[in-house]
Amino acid sequence: MSAVIAIRPESKGCADAPVLRERGQREVFCGLTGIIWLHRKIQDAFFLVVGSRTCAHLIQSAAGVMIFAEPRFATAIIDERDLAGLADCNDELDRVVTRLLERRPEIKMLFLVGSCPSEVIKLDLSRAAARLSGRFSPNVRVLNYSGSGIETTFTQGEDACLAALVPALPAAADDAPASLLVVGALADVVEDQFARLFKQLGIERVRFFPPRHANELPEVGPNTRFLLAQPFLADTARMLEARGAKRLAAPFPLGSEGTSAWLQAAADSFAVDAATFDRVTAPGRQRAAAALARLRPQLAGKRVFFFPDSQLEIPIARFLARELGMQLVEVGTPYLHRQHLAEELALLPEGTALSEGQHVDNQLDRCRAAQPDIVVCGLGLANPLEAEGLTTKWAIELVFTPIHGFEQAGDLAELFARPLVRRMKLVA
Repeated sequence: MSAVIAIRPESKGCADAPVLRERGQREVFCGLTGIIWLHRKIQDAFFLVVGSRTCAHLIQSAAGVMIFAEPRFATAIIDERDLAGLADCNDELDRVVTRLLERRPEIKMLFLVGSCPSEVIKLDLSRAAARLSGRFSPNVRVLNYSGSGIETTFTQGEDACLAALVPALPAAADDAPASLLVVGALADVVEDQFARLFKQLGIERVRFFPPRHANELPEVGPNTRFLLAQPFLADTARMLEARGAKRLAAPFPLGSEGTSAWLQAAADSFAVDAATFDRVTAPGRQRAAAALARLRPQLAGKRVFFFPDSQLEIPIARFLARELGMQLVEVGTPYLHRQHLAEELALLPEGTALSEGQHVDNQLDRCRAAQPDIVVCGLGLANPLEAEGLTTKWAIELVFTPIHGFEQAGDLAELFARPLVRRMKLVA
């Protein structure tokens, strides 16, 4: 197999680099935010948050969905009667679910999503899900996971959701042909692009997880190989491995380089010859190179500082540094999974400052002292930093926007070029 990525033999990148671990005040959304993209992905699933009015306001405002649009998520609100013990929470939950399923018969999968309030009052949603699943099966499968913001970051909502689904995946026979599972929610257009590339490579048995419909759950077993499409799926990967599946180590499919290496990991595993791989991927690599060439002059040499937010920070930093020539001041991430990010760390420029966890005050001090050209951070920090004269990029936009694959490499770069262009126009 021809190598797509060349790493200088004398450099290990940041594979063994020290990491500043910080513990302090945090500025992140909670895992409920994942519902915003998951309810669009699994088209016959419904997400019922068991939480407070604050949870309801967060989901409604983050999704931007008007009440008459019939979204596939809602909040069963825990109110004063529940907290005072004047009402049985389980009876109330059964009533809400029954009414919901009567009104929305197209729902085939229902997630009961825990929140900070439901966890504080020790409401056992796993038992509730088992009880309700027995009542409404086989028409509706009821599962549960936690979207609580206690000691988590917002992308872990997807990890918790997919981990809850893994036990429901059908078992593949021990002698089943080898199959490839792509793990992580992707925009439909990106999923379709990857499906075409895998087919052209000759890898026929490819499934995506999560699926678009509840009755399309992929089989998993000892002959299942899986590629992570997102770097924040540690629990899901662990549970798939417990069922016998094997993870293919690779960088993540962000930018031309990352996408090539990600596809090559699958090609190597399925014995795709080098000529076929180069022929299939060359058009995508060329289109990505052309798109990036238009934006590189605006970004090359610009200094970027990453606050920890989405866990996408390290793969995106690798893309910005290697394909666009940006300088990495500091790359912070909420959690650094060294095994899953080993290939990414090896590709980061040697000497890159890495931090894990958050201590907002300390990080703000370092950011202000560095005066980077652009800061990647959460919404809560963006406006104050803009008021101080710094240019920012909302980290959550990197999750909501299709950025994976060859065809989206230019779009990913433009997300960083646009704020800099805006700042230049404001200053002019």
